[in-house]
Amino acid sequence: MAVLHSAPKYASNDGVVAALSESISVWLLSAAEKHGEVIFTVQRDAIAEVLRILRDDHKYQQMMEMAGADYPDRAERFEVVYMLLSLTKNHRIMVKCSTDENTPVPTITTLWPNAGWLEREVFDMYGVTFAGNKDMRRILTDYGFEGHPFRKDFPMTGYTELRYSEEEKRVVYEPVELPQDMRTFDFLSPWEGSDYVLPGDEKADGPPEVDKPKVTEKPSDTGAGETAEKLAEEGTDAVPPNMVEVEIADEKEEGGA
Repeated sequence: MAVLHSAPKYASNDGVVAALSESISVWLLSAAEKHGEVIFTVQRDAIAEVLRILRDDHKYQQMMEMAGADYPDRAERFEVVYMLLSLTKNHRIMVKCSTDENTPVPTITTLWPNAGWLEREVFDMYGVTFAGNKDMRRILTDYGFEGHPFRKDFPMTGYTELRYSEEEKRVVYEPVELPQDMRTFDFLSPWEGSDYVLPGDEKADGPPEVDKPKVTEKPSDTGAGETAEKLAEEGTDAVPPNMVEVEIADEKEEGGA
């Protein structure tokens, strides 16, 4: 049987943190293994060089995904997360750097051209800019969109809403108008609920009474009809007339066949 590749079927994190930390130690801020993931946090200005070393020297050839995260309580509230895959080792790692609202992150489009679209997505959702990206346009939100919807301080309702106007025969933008700003929901769970009773949800003091089940102590209680009741009272195995007619018709069809 031919071996198509030499990558291990099951990747192991053993020794990965130590080996990679040594190669990028100059720019490394922290390295850890959490929940089965190897995560490196590096200096923002060195992100392109760190990723180049991981790609060229450690065979993490593919930049699978890029994502953002917002932590408003931090001085540098945004994190940019890069997820790399080594086809040679069948192994994944995550590399992170942080920035604020005004400081751009170096682009990595010189390493992976597909990163251009991913950087535009992070910019669109979080407002993080990337120095060196020549196409820093929004990619998901609509034209003229205000703000960045994945930021924690962005209102869930947004600022505008759009609809199709039959009068103007086009899509129009309007300020968001909510008949009720907030709705409070309080669900009672059958296992663990509130200690109080909600209005309109009053419960009875005890369980509802259960109707006495119907019993058929005599043939007339079955509701099967007079013929069946009569046969049941006689205790015979006779077949009702309509069943006899069906059986005769079946025998004729079989005989004709």
